[in-house]
Amino acid sequence: MEKIISGKTINVNEEGYLTGFSQWDKTIATEIAKEEGITELGPRHWQIIDYLQDQHKKEIPLSIRKIGKSGVVDIEEFYALFPQGPLKKATKIAGLPKPASCI
Repeated sequence: MEKIISGKTINVNEEGYLTGFSQWDKTIATEIAKEEGITELGPRHWQIIDYLQDQHKKEIPLSIRKIGKSGVVDIEEFYALFPQGPLKKATKIAGLPKPASCI
């Protein structure tokens, strides 16, 4: 299905995840973050988004436990930065598919 974000038409699935990473950019990420209740993406958000995208490119499955052990962010900060389902929110904002570990 199509959705317009920042004047761009993007394709998303029924849960709002981008269906093609090539459509992602920081402007779209910022708008998705606002929809998810995160009013501003700070430097720590972007570090985590970069890490998630890098792991996805390497085809490494994502999980909260793995992110907590990554050295990029601990679990407590991850939940503080991306409240109420941090992995689901962070991957959606990063333009990635919903992780298999998320229900």
